[in-house]
Amino acid sequence: MITLYASAESLYCAKVRIALRHKGVAFRECPKPAGYLDLVPQGSLPGMDHDGFTLGDSEAIIEYLEERFPGPALLPEGVAARARARERARFHDTRLEPALRGLFGHVAPSGRDPAHVARQLAEIDRQLGCLAGLLGRAPDLPFGLGDCGLPVTFGWLDLIVPALGAAVNWPEPVRAYRARIDAVPAVGAEMAAYGPHMLEWMARKAG
Repeated sequence: MITLYASAESLYCAKVRIALRHKGVAFRECPKPAGYLDLVPQGSLPGMDHDGFTLGDSEAIIEYLEERFPGPALLPEGVAARARARERARFHDTRLEPALRGLFGHVAPSGRDPAHVARQLAEIDRQLGCLAGLLGRAPDLPFGLGDCGLPVTFGWLDLIVPALGAAVNWPEPVRAYRARIDAVPAVGAEMAAYGPHMLEWMARKAG
């Protein structure tokens, strides 16, 4: 049995749950236990324990799931296609999500820096444009590793950006891609379960 150490509001925990749901792997979820650093030395969430084998980092966990539970596959056939899937996954984790994360501390009006918000929104626009370019290079990849984090980040953008009285530019290729991945059952199930926690976080931060 897989134990997923997670927090209700963590974007990266939701990312791993999408992978678990897509593969149909049974798991139980619990918060960090006492002595968590002995299990996951970096102390971050999500963490995983699979019959005594412990692992941290969402990407490493999903790669492990792919090797341990082969179907449904999260990586496509072919070296080049797998590289494109990993490229998309790394883009999310190192480019788009950090641009979004830069807004988290500015949801509350009392702590908002308009200049910082403007810079982050411009960076999000830039990264969405980059994503459109990446999608154009691999338009036919099946749902998998490269896609698990993106619907969660898109959902946060839908909540946070309007709360700031702003908007971002969604390129048409990104809109079409989002419609496709939102139709994946694992994505729909996770976002339905995760959505209330997102709203609770927003209400708490907004005061």
